[in-house]
Amino acid sequence: MQRYFVPEAQMNERSVTLEGDDARHAAAVMRAKPGDRFIACNGRGRDVVARIDSVDKHTVAADIVEELTVSAEMRWRVDVAQSLPKGDKLETVIQKGTEAGASAFLPFLSRRTVVQYDERKEAKRIDRWRKIAKEAAEQSHRSVVPRIEAVSTWRSLLQRITEYDLALLCYEEEGRAGIGLKDELAAFKSGRGSENAAPSVLIVVGPEGGFSPEEAEAAVAAGARLIGLGRRILRTETAALYALACLAYESGELGGN
Repeated sequence: MQRYFVPEAQMNERSVTLEGDDARHAAAVMRAKPGDRFIACNGRGRDVVARIDSVDKHTVAADIVEELTVSAEMRWRVDVAQSLPKGDKLETVIQKGTEAGASAFLPFLSRRTVVQYDERKEAKRIDRWRKIAKEAAEQSHRSVVPRIEAVSTWRSLLQRITEYDLALLCYEEEGRAGIGLKDELAAFKSGRGSENAAPSVLIVVGPEGGFSPEEAEAAVAAGARLIGLGRRILRTETAALYALACLAYESGELGGN
């Protein structure tokens, strides 16, 4: 069943309205007609099944027939801070990271970032990133669209580390030394004891050239933990996805404990 995220103003207790691109998609791509059903999400955890009452290329009006209670959200809240990579690699990270369960993406600039950052083009790029996240959330049947933040500086990112229960910086030197994610997560979970609240975790991934030793030291001083993701060197667009999969397992979502 097709899923759409709609503004709260377009969903009340009894009905849902699709407008703009969503209405055009339903009418032209899905060939929707009265009586067909779709899932509507308000982006804050409310998912409903709606039955279409009327369709045109500008508006789809539907009645809510069922409230859904099953959530596909990750057990832990995991945000991904990604140093800007070259080309369209960040689009891949956002698309696949959304499917993997990330709650937010925080792009930033670090010492070895090679992208020529143009602040004048930022608004257009963020709009595209947000559209990619929305489409990926719909495809993967999530209830929440990940938040896409504006590009920040390395210093600004470090100042936010204390907002999280756990911040993990992916550093290849730790991987070579055999210091992995599993040990850090075991210590973290042990320290939480029987606490039931879902923890907040930040994954920090560097650019193509990785982090400098000085950046790694600064991250530790700010409260982050350095982790390796195995002895192999992963591409920047692979690291966050690899870490998300590991966290999904360790949270118990994929059978871990």
